Amino acid sequence: MAEPTLTDVFGASATQTATTITITKADLSGLTPTSNNTPESLLTAIVLKAKTGLDKTTFDTNLDQSIYIDLGFPGFVFRGTNNDSYRVDQLTVNLAKPDTQSTIDPDDY
Repeated sequence: MAEPTLTDVFGASATQTATTITITKADLSGLTPTSNNTPESLLTAIVLKAKTGLDKTTFDTNLDQSIYIDLGFPGFVFRGTNNDSYRVDQLTVNLAKPDTQSTIDPDDY
């Protein structure tokens, strides 16, 4: 199998040049596109979209895929002066490469 493509991971309209990446908000499932989406909502939508294209099952069968995104374990934390309960959902990004160095280098994936 081949390495996942830009459109496999980020949607049918995703493009890139030497200096930019373009990901169309309409390709991001669950996101309500507006002119002022928060950075956190955009990052969440991008990771959720990437999870679809970079799943564990494909990782296990495709040696060209180096990353998979999986659900972690939900939990709760208490925040603020009132100790309000917040649900914490985890998305785990796993990076796999031959064991040659201990640093994460984006060019390795």
